Amino acid sequence: MRDAFRRFAASTSRVVGSPWIFVLAVLLIVGWALSGPVFGYSDTWQLVINTTTTIVTFLMVFLIQNTQNRDSEAIHLKLDELIRAVHTARTRLVDLEDLSDEQLEELREEFQHLRELHWHDGDEVAMQPDGNPPMRRVTDPPTNDGDEVSGLDGAERGRRKIES
Repeated sequence: MRDAFRRFAASTSRVVGSPWIFVLAVLLIVGWALSGPVFGYSDTWQLVINTTTTIVTFLMVFLIQNTQNRDSEAIHLKLDELIRAVHTARTRLVDLEDLSDEQLEELREEFQHLRELHWHDGDEVAMQPDGNPPMRRVTDPPTNDGDEVSGLDGAERGRRKIES
């Protein structure tokens, strides 16, 4: 049921977020307003728009909130991956928002485990791509002053800076 609701919420959010649905909603309101004289601006006429907008708003809140929560969780997991190591970012993380809630929870636990492995005495460390032990992260901004390492990528420049 959860997966069916996720798919329904995602597709509904895409549809109702389109400009055409906005135009349709404006046209419906204009049509309702223009029908006022026909119905003598009666209480029933007013009740139609009030009830309709209340029901639509009530249901849309849940759909939109579900979609935003999932997108937010996926973005956080993607950022965790990029922060951990850009050079080893896994391409399977590109479409996280399409994973089930259980798959997202498994990834969250995996990143929690990685954070615990790569944190040493409160100092930030970065894993080397060649599998060597972690090194301290260099936080100095890259330079472009013509020295021998300025043409290197950030990771290689950082390694050479630590070695010197």
